[in-house]
Amino acid sequence: MSAQNTRTTPFTVAGVELSSRLIMGTGGLTDLAMLERALTASGTELTTVALRRFAPGRAASSGDAVAYSGRPQDSLYGILRRNDIRVLPNTAGCYTARDALLTAELGREALETDWVKLEVIADEDTLLPDGVELLDATEKLVRRGFTVFAYTSDDPVLALRLEDAGASAVMPLGAPIGTGLGILNPHNIELIASRASVTVVLDAGIGTASEAALAMELGCDALLLASAVTRAQDPVAMAQAMKHAVQAGRLARGAGRIARRTHALASSPMAGRIDPADDDAPRGDWPARSAAKAAGDPVPSGERVTSSDPAPRDVLDDPAPGGGTTR
Repeated sequence: MSAQNTRTTPFTVAGVELSSRLIMGTGGLTDLAMLERALTASGTELTTVALRRFAPGRAASSGDAVAYSGRPQDSLYGILRRNDIRVLPNTAGCYTARDALLTAELGREALETDWVKLEVIADEDTLLPDGVELLDATEKLVRRGFTVFAYTSDDPVLALRLEDAGASAVMPLGAPIGTGLGILNPHNIELIASRASVTVVLDAGIGTASEAALAMELGCDALLLASAVTRAQDPVAMAQAMKHAVQAGRLARGAGRIARRTHALASSPMAGRIDPADDDAPRGDWPARSAAKAAGDPVPSGERVTSSDPAPRDVLDDPAPGGGTTR
């Protein structure tokens, strides 16, 4: 893909065209006003929301909406509607396909969308996907008419199985959720991206902007992150950094990096370079040589004279006091 095509090709997922390739999560930031500023700074048009049961007017149990006053405009969903950001319900916290199906159905009913980010995790310590339950849930949700964004491991084989099961997007992790370790297996991520015929979104593990750029350089179509922004010291500034990193990485992928080489390769041409055999050519001792010539002192061709030490350096077998030679 050329750099020109990279700039002009829109990001289309499940038939919907989005101008931003950065998908944001909302967990981890309790200040909704700060969250809104960060979402705006990121330029995102799609944001995940973990589904939880909670009573209107009370704080939610998750980090997605803890400062809800009871007024719709003050809720997380009010923020997303106000900024024209599409909601992507998330089945975070589900351990079985059965739990994920129930959560997805609740999300479809409450938010009136068939889109779902499918997470089925194996345990609380690693938060790694359970491949068996994930594949089962994907097949069943697709049959129920859902558009599935499947959060998966960096296993290229499982990614293809999810695609075959009908997932509209596969979302391999860079590292476990919330670790900020970056992309631990870039080879596998690049392999997944090169073989997929559906959207590939790197999800989880990103800690800073350089890692976001790398995800795009590896061939991912988009990037999803939350903790890298919501837990940053300055969430708004980090959101801006991630926005530009995704754009830069995408451009770099289209531009084509240079090949890696074992040995150096000069970028300047050798033609027209200064000939070292030319006695008047500048070199390390050129100021001292010029001074010697101006004074009329001979400068033998074998000598190297410096301004700090006018004594000859390259003269061998020069008689020294007391006999012997100097070097």
